[in-house]
This record gives sequence, C-alpha cells and structure tokens, in this order.
Amino acid sequence: MKKLKFALGLLVVSAFMFFQFTPKSEDGQLFKTNLRITIQDDLGNIQEGAKVTLYGSEDDYRKSENPVAETQTTDKKGRVTFKDLEPKIYHVYAEKGSMNNNNLGVQTDTLEAKKLNKVAIVIQ
Repeated sequence: MKKLKFALGLLVVSAFMFFQFTPKSEDGQLFKTNLRITIQDDLGNIQEGAKVTLYGSEDDYRKSENPVAETQTTDKKGRVTFKDLEPKIYHVYAEKGSMNNNNLGVQTDTLEAKKLNKVAIVIQ
C-alpha cells in the first residue's frame, strides 16, 4: 500500500512539473495561430505537390512580393500549414502545373488567434 501511495504521489508531482515547465509562447499560451490550407481542383480532388505562397496584404499578393513565409508544397493530403501567424486576413496563391487559383477566392477570413485555422483553396 505504501508503494502504491508513493507511486501515485510521484505521478502527481511529475504531472505538475511537466505542465509547470512546458515551454509557452511569450504571452503564456501553448497554442499559436496557424493556418492549414488544403488545395483541391474544381472537382474536389486533393492536389499533392501544389506550391502555396502566403501573403500578408493584397498589394503584396498582386505584386508577388514579400511572402510571410517560404513557399510550401502540399503533402499527400493536399495540405500545407503555415505556423505562428498574426490573427489577420491573408492572401493565398497556389499553383500546380498550369492550374492556379487566380480569381478563385484568394483571401482568407481573419484568422482566429491561438487556433489552427483551416481553409480550402480551389485551383483550375
């Protein structure tokens, strides 16, 4: 019985230490604002290998300059994730071969802070 109490006490102390010393962002939050983008064609098929660039303003998007991060390539599920973003509106450019999303909804909604925001972009 003493061994069981000792083990439980050790478990409680370990859990406390883990949560107490887990790295947090500067504002004390564990979660950052991220954006997961899924690329699909106009038939709804996911597009692996599409190049996705994220811009912080419409002007930068139109000029194709100052992306907020390096261009990413979609995985097998047609997804890329941009991490540690500001909670604001972004403009997305996606292309694969001759397909792209010009004039097909390139603007996100305002991202929710400290969440994984998700958006689907259509290319044709």
